[in-house]
Amino acid sequence: MTESPQRNRPDSPGSVSGGDDGRQNQLTKRGGGAPATRGRTTIADGVVEKIAGMAARDVVGVHAMGSGLSRTFGAVRDRVPGGKSVTRGVKAEVGESQTALDLEIVVDYGVAIGEVARDVRENVIAAVERMTGLEVVEVNIAVSDVKLPDEEDDEDESETRVQ
Repeated sequence: MTESPQRNRPDSPGSVSGGDDGRQNQLTKRGGGAPATRGRTTIADGVVEKIAGMAARDVVGVHAMGSGLSRTFGAVRDRVPGGKSVTRGVKAEVGESQTALDLEIVVDYGVAIGEVARDVRENVIAAVERMTGLEVVEVNIAVSDVKLPDEEDDEDESETRVQ
């Protein structure tokens, strides 16, 4: 019986090159596959929510995230050390290989809401898929308010009341 030429090649799986004394071969045999494929990685909903929240806030025309009530509570929570919430206005459902997101945003007055929503969707999908490897199946965006130029921010308003 003749040996196949592939077994003698140093880069072929199962081959033993002179320099490693067969250690690489033992590693793949002992664990049942390459080290990168052993085990499972899970990603929490909160991780995806943080990534999506940061990506959405990066889009020009997004003034804030969340509804008025959640922004008011968030402004108080932001004053507590370690209380800043980048997940405000973001809800994620994470499966084994896919995720779906719901975002609630406040836009600046004068921007084209459809364009801002499209940009938010694109930025969020790109960031979540790149960082997590999950497929984003949908990003639902609810525009809950428009920030007018002469309106004070909820955050600024609460800052003057609470000291």
